[in-house]
Amino acid sequence: MTAKNTICLWYSHDAENAARFYADTFPDSEVTAVHRAPSDYPGGQAGQVLTVEFTVCGIPCLGLNGGDAFRQSQAFSFQIATDTQEETDRYWDAIVGHGGTESACGWCQDKWGVSWQITPRVLTDAMAEGGDVAKRAFAAMMEMGRIDIAKIEAAVRG
Repeated sequence: MTAKNTICLWYSHDAENAARFYADTFPDSEVTAVHRAPSDYPGGQAGQVLTVEFTVCGIPCLGLNGGDAFRQSQAFSFQIATDTQEETDRYWDAIVGHGGTESACGWCQDKWGVSWQITPRVLTDAMAEGGDVAKRAFAAMMEMGRIDIAKIEAAVRG
Protein backbone atom coordinates (compact mmCIF):
# COMPACT_ATOMS: atom_id res chain seq x y z
CA MET A 1 0.00 0.00 0.00
CA THR A 2 1.17 3.50 -0.71
CA ALA A 3 -1.20 5.36 1.64
CA LYS A 4 0.35 6.83 4.77
CA ASN A 5 -2.76 5.95 6.78
CA THR A 6 -4.69 2.73 6.26
CA ILE A 7 -7.69 1.39 8.15
CA CYS A 8 -6.87 -2.06 9.54
CA LEU A 9 -9.85 -4.35 10.11
CA TRP A 10 -9.45 -7.54 12.14
CA TYR A 11 -11.17 -10.66 10.84
CA SER A 12 -10.99 -14.08 12.43
CA HIS A 13 -10.20 -15.81 9.13
CA ASP A 14 -12.28 -14.41 6.26
CA ALA A 15 -10.67 -11.07 5.30
CA GLU A 16 -10.33 -12.00 1.63
CA ASN A 17 -14.02 -12.89 1.20
CA ALA A 18 -15.05 -9.72 3.04
CA ALA A 19 -12.78 -7.56 0.86
CA ARG A 20 -14.08 -9.17 -2.33
CA PHE A 21 -17.67 -8.60 -1.20
CA TYR A 22 -16.94 -4.90 -0.53
CA ALA A 23 -15.22 -4.58 -3.92
CA ASP A 24 -18.25 -6.12 -5.65
CA THR A 25 -20.72 -3.96 -3.70
CA PHE A 26 -19.32 -0.43 -3.53
CA PRO A 27 -18.00 1.88 -6.26
CA ASP A 28 -14.31 2.82 -6.29
CA SER A 29 -13.56 -0.37 -4.31
CA GLU A 30 -11.15 -3.16 -5.15
CA VAL A 31 -8.91 -5.87 -3.75
CA THR A 32 -5.34 -4.82 -4.50
CA ALA A 33 -3.24 -7.55 -2.86
CA VAL A 34 -3.50 -10.80 -0.92
CA HIS A 35 -0.56 -11.81 1.30
CA ARG A 36 -0.01 -15.26 2.78
CA ALA A 37 1.61 -15.96 6.13
CA PRO A 38 5.29 -16.92 5.84
CA SER A 39 5.01 -19.10 8.95
CA ASP A 40 2.51 -20.21 11.58
CA TYR A 41 1.02 -17.45 13.73
CA PRO A 42 -1.48 -17.30 16.62
CA GLY A 43 -4.50 -17.01 14.28
CA GLY A 44 -3.41 -19.44 11.57
CA GLN A 45 -0.79 -21.40 9.72
CA ALA A 46 1.91 -20.80 7.15
CA GLY A 47 0.47 -20.34 3.68
CA GLN A 48 -2.96 -19.14 4.81
CA VAL A 49 -4.13 -15.65 3.86
CA LEU A 50 -2.76 -13.29 6.52
CA THR A 51 -3.60 -9.85 5.11
CA VAL A 52 -5.65 -8.42 2.27
CA GLU A 53 -5.16 -4.93 0.88
CA PHE A 54 -8.35 -3.35 -0.46
CA THR A 55 -10.22 -0.10 -0.84
CA VAL A 56 -13.80 0.76 0.10
CA CYS A 57 -15.08 3.79 -1.82
CA GLY A 58 -11.49 4.89 -2.32
CA ILE A 59 -10.45 4.48 1.33
CA PRO A 60 -7.42 2.19 1.75
CA CYS A 61 -7.96 -0.73 4.11
CA LEU A 62 -6.05 -3.76 5.30
CA GLY A 63 -7.91 -6.89 6.35
CA LEU A 64 -5.98 -8.92 8.93
CA ASN A 65 -6.87 -12.56 9.60
CA GLY A 66 -5.89 -12.56 13.25
CA GLY A 67 -8.02 -15.32 14.69
CA ASP A 68 -10.71 -15.06 17.33
CA ALA A 69 -8.91 -12.81 19.85
CA PHE A 70 -10.84 -9.65 18.88
CA ARG A 71 -14.28 -8.83 17.45
CA GLN A 72 -15.63 -5.90 15.46
CA SER A 73 -17.76 -3.35 17.32
CA GLN A 74 -20.07 -0.51 16.39
CA ALA A 75 -17.44 1.86 17.75
CA PHE A 76 -16.09 1.72 14.17
CA SER A 77 -18.28 1.96 11.08
CA PHE A 78 -18.12 2.86 7.43
CA GLN A 79 -20.53 5.66 6.57
CA ILE A 80 -21.67 5.45 2.96
CA ALA A 81 -23.37 8.56 1.57
CA THR A 82 -26.20 7.88 -0.87
CA ASP A 83 -28.07 10.13 -3.27
CA THR A 84 -31.23 8.13 -4.03
CA GLN A 85 -33.52 5.60 -2.40
CA GLU A 86 -32.46 3.05 -5.02
CA GLU A 87 -28.81 3.48 -4.04
CA THR A 88 -29.67 3.36 -0.33
CA ASP A 89 -31.68 0.18 -0.85
CA ARG A 90 -29.00 -1.45 -3.02
CA TYR A 91 -26.27 -1.10 -0.36
CA TRP A 92 -28.58 -1.96 2.54
CA ASP A 93 -29.92 -5.04 0.77
CA ALA A 94 -26.43 -6.16 -0.23
CA ILE A 95 -25.14 -6.04 3.34
CA VAL A 96 -28.24 -7.41 5.09
CA GLY A 97 -29.01 -9.90 2.32
CA HIS A 98 -25.48 -11.33 2.46
CA GLY A 99 -25.78 -12.58 6.02
CA GLY A 100 -25.79 -9.19 7.75
CA THR A 101 -28.18 -7.75 10.29
CA GLU A 102 -30.36 -4.65 10.37
CA SER A 103 -30.07 -2.04 13.07
CA ALA A 104 -31.57 1.40 13.72
CA CYS A 105 -31.11 4.85 12.17
CA GLY A 106 -29.48 3.68 8.94
CA TRP A 107 -27.04 1.28 10.59
CA CYS A 108 -26.52 -2.34 9.62
CA GLN A 109 -23.79 -4.89 10.18
CA ASP A 110 -22.25 -7.22 7.64
CA LYS A 111 -21.79 -10.94 8.29
CA TRP A 112 -18.20 -10.29 9.42
CA GLY A 113 -19.36 -7.90 12.13
CA VAL A 114 -18.31 -4.65 10.42
CA SER A 115 -20.84 -1.86 10.96
CA TRP A 116 -22.13 0.32 8.11
CA GLN A 117 -24.14 3.52 8.10
CA ILE A 118 -26.06 3.78 4.84
CA THR A 119 -26.83 7.49 5.00
CA PRO A 120 -28.71 9.50 2.39
CA ARG A 121 -27.25 12.97 1.85
CA VAL A 122 -30.71 14.49 2.39
CA LEU A 123 -30.39 13.40 6.03
CA THR A 124 -26.87 14.72 6.58
CA ASP A 125 -27.79 17.96 4.81
CA ALA A 126 -30.82 18.41 7.08
CA MET A 127 -28.71 17.75 10.16
CA ALA A 128 -26.12 20.28 8.99
CA GLU A 129 -28.86 22.89 8.50
CA GLY A 130 -29.65 22.75 12.19
CA GLY A 131 -32.65 24.23 13.97
CA ASP A 132 -36.15 22.92 13.40
CA VAL A 133 -35.20 21.23 10.11
CA ALA A 134 -32.57 19.12 11.89
CA LYS A 135 -34.95 18.35 14.75
CA ARG A 136 -37.66 17.10 12.38
CA ALA A 137 -35.23 15.05 10.26
CA PHE A 138 -33.64 13.58 13.39
CA ALA A 139 -37.02 12.63 14.86
CA ALA A 140 -38.01 10.91 11.60
CA MET A 141 -34.68 9.06 11.45
CA MET A 142 -35.02 7.81 15.01
CA GLU A 143 -38.05 5.74 13.95
CA MET A 144 -36.27 4.04 11.04
CA GLY A 145 -33.99 1.12 10.39
CA ARG A 146 -33.21 1.63 6.73
CA ILE A 147 -33.50 5.34 5.94
CA ASP A 148 -36.55 6.29 3.88
CA ILE A 149 -35.60 9.39 1.87
CA ALA A 150 -39.23 10.38 1.16
CA LYS A 151 -39.99 10.43 4.89
CA ILE A 152 -36.87 12.49 5.63
CA GLU A 153 -37.82 14.95 2.87
CA ALA A 154 -41.34 15.20 4.28
CA ALA A 155 -39.94 15.87 7.75
CA VAL A 156 -37.62 18.55 6.36
CA ARG A 157 -40.61 20.29 4.73
CA GLY A 158 -42.50 20.14 8.01
